[in-house]
Amino acid sequence: MSDFPRMITLLRKERGLSQKQVALELEVSQALLSHYEKGIRECGLDFVVKMADYYNVSCDYILGRTSKRNVTDTEPRTLNENIEKANIKSNAVSESNKKVIIDSLEVLYGILEQTGSKVLSAEISSYLMVSIYKTIRILYSSNPKNPQAMFSVLPELYAGLSTALQSINESNARNLSSGNNSDIRFAPLLSPDIISRYYGELADSLYDLIKKTEEKLKKIC
Repeated sequence: MSDFPRMITLLRKERGLSQKQVALELEVSQALLSHYEKGIRECGLDFVVKMADYYNVSCDYILGRTSKRNVTDTEPRTLNENIEKANIKSNAVSESNKKVIIDSLEVLYGILEQTGSKVLSAEISSYLMVSIYKTIRILYSSNPKNPQAMFSVLPELYAGLSTALQSINESNARNLSSGNNSDIRFAPLLSPDIISRYYGELADSLYDLIKKTEEKLKKIC
């Protein structure tokens, strides 16, 4: 039921409901519902049916086995219905990607912590922060009415300077990781088995991120 946590979270947010409200109406604790939504615990089939009835969707939909909300669903008849379904799918993809990124960052910083290197951690953190900075500026510039006073680096300069800073961060991190850093107390011994053992479900997100990224990289070749 890997899609179940994502689907019940999306359905709740789609209807503007709080965890507390849903938990109260379904007669479960908010903590238990939170665990179900985060995938920490798995529920029984009776609760799957209960959730499907509560959100008025089919069990197959809530388990991610079909894109049709109800068994009697037909193809969309209007543009609005088509847009609504496209938005739902887009939101589901966004939530899935967000989880993959957040979980992967947890693994990354867990490995960084093992090295005990503040210098290496600072370089990699800077690299990641610049990635977020660049992305925010792309979104911010989508509306020319947005005031530019939020940023001190000119729009025509930030992209090149950010890429340059990331290149420096990456070069420094590579140099430090190659052994030129007395600050590193321990070079982590890593393998898929070791990562899975230490990070559990978080590791699955990391593997998903690696797979998706490499699929895109291969298309460039």
